[in-house]
Amino acid sequence: MFQKIAFKLILVVSITSISIIGIYSYFNIKSQSEVLLSEVERHANQLSETVKNSTRYDMLLNQRERIQEIINTIGQDKAISSVRIMNKEGIIIYSTNKNDIGELLDKNAESCYVCHAKDEPIERLEIKDRTRIFKLFPDSSRIMGIINPIYNEKSCWESECHAHPEEATVLGVLDVSFQLDKVDAQIEVNKLRELLFALISITAIGLVIGFFVKRWLDKPIKELLKATDQIAVGNFNYTIPTKRNDELGRLGISFNKMTKKLEDMKQQIFQSDKMASLGQLAAGVAHEINNPLTGVLTYSSFLLKRTKDNPEMQEDLNVIVRETLRSREIIKGLLDFARQSVPKKNKTDIHEVIERANKVVINQLKIKQITLTTNFGDMLPQIVADANQIQQVILNLLLNAIDAIEKKDGKIVVTTSEISLSPKGITHIKEAVCNKNHSLLDADYKLEGTPSIRLKVKANGTEGFINLDPIYGRHKHYFGLSINKKSSIDLKCPQCNITLIDKTKTCPECGGPIYRIPIPKMGFLEGCASFNDEWQSWDAVDFGGDKKFIEIKIEDNGCGIPPENLNKIFDPFFSTKGQKGNGLGLSVIWGIVDNHDGTIIVKSEVGMGTTFIIRLPE
Repeated sequence: MFQKIAFKLILVVSITSISIIGIYSYFNIKSQSEVLLSEVERHANQLSETVKNSTRYDMLLNQRERIQEIINTIGQDKAISSVRIMNKEGIIIYSTNKNDIGELLDKNAESCYVCHAKDEPIERLEIKDRTRIFKLFPDSSRIMGIINPIYNEKSCWESECHAHPEEATVLGVLDVSFQLDKVDAQIEVNKLRELLFALISITAIGLVIGFFVKRWLDKPIKELLKATDQIAVGNFNYTIPTKRNDELGRLGISFNKMTKKLEDMKQQIFQSDKMASLGQLAAGVAHEINNPLTGVLTYSSFLLKRTKDNPEMQEDLNVIVRETLRSREIIKGLLDFARQSVPKKNKTDIHEVIERANKVVINQLKIKQITLTTNFGDMLPQIVADANQIQQVILNLLLNAIDAIEKKDGKIVVTTSEISLSPKGITHIKEAVCNKNHSLLDADYKLEGTPSIRLKVKANGTEGFINLDPIYGRHKHYFGLSINKKSSIDLKCPQCNITLIDKTKTCPECGGPIYRIPIPKMGFLEGCASFNDEWQSWDAVDFGGDKKFIEIKIEDNGCGIPPENLNKIFDPFFSTKGQKGNGLGLSVIWGIVDNHDGTIIVKSEVGMGTTFIIRLPE
């Protein structure tokens, strides 16, 4: 229990609450006590002035009985402890206690100490210095005393009854004392109230914090722990309920995504092992396969010579010979692909390649009643390519289209044309490094099947990541944090944190900072680092001008591809066919097209069909 985050958080909040409420209560009680005492002091001072004014006329006439009677009357108030008047020698001449009259006060007594602290009486005394609080006995209640000097006036030294010398300043002192038992009782009540308030507040805060910590923190953390335990035992299908939009809610969403990827990786590893076994099997039986193929090729060639007078049979036998040769090349190409061999490029007529692929699938087209239409461009130039590999690309795309068409009026249209395109929007960035030669390509996050360029970004004090589109000039970037026009941007290498901002240049469109990414053997890629516009520059590519391509479109009116799968279809082992596919077809296609410095684009709409666009350079 003591190791739980929730308990530690509640403990810290409780200690903080106790400290804050305790300090507040202490100063609040102190302030209330000072206010109460200040009110008593003010009342005592007013009463003292009232006594002076009430006895002034009688003092001028020296009517001692009347003065004593006034003092006795005032002293009847239960709140007043005593009222005394001393002359300048310290002799008590009037008092509510008759036994005190005639007594000489000690200069160190409470009523005399302030004035005689320096062995000489102070002629003028501030009001705040007139008050004193003391106890007659250690166990008695407190008493507040206030002294009020009686100053010499002109009427005093000119009085007929008792003259005072004019040079005398203080004639005596009026001393009034008040009981503070009710004030002290009120202070104690206030202390109890504050203590009760503090206890209730701390308890309420603890309960509220405990409730919300358990609901918002403890419960989600328990869900995460339970989920990790499930993952640890191999249950990758376990998901965390995510109904919140806070940090723990997003953590749950990320965890679910992670488990899904782990499940995918598990399937990929399984499929990889399966394909590795198949690869070993294929390598072992390649010689055995080639033997019957050699027999088929030999006898079909022999039959070709014997059937010169039968054109129809000759055509069928030519197909057998050609496809047998192609089968041998496919086996060799599969082994070459495993060894990452380069394609054997020669001058190739793309129309012949497409026609050969069409003849292979003609029976599947008839069985599913699918119409195949070709719209070939006129006078297309030959391209430098590996004809067998390009035929494999066309054949795989045609087979995928056939599998995607489930209705009777299925259509496949193959269109070719010659196009001229600007390098922007089509040029694939295959390499990108920082100034310390660390690779910036991120194979884990792909954009339309192509590894993106991963950069660390710091905007307004917040760090995150951004994945740049690997197609020059396309700008389908993924932002891992929010960036606005006023953000202060810094782009860095994720590995070494070296900055990729070029401080010597600014964006020609918005005036903001620009990033400068080295592309090995092809100069630098530059772009607007604030992403307020789509300015991008790559001199090594731009100087080459427009490029000519042979474009091949393969369109079908099949089931289409869901939008969430479009970025995954070129990943190895990703398949939408379930047990029917191994997920390698499109990844192999992408590798072949990429090895030919071409591009492949897919456009699809669920229920409407799919279009693959292949562009191969002339």
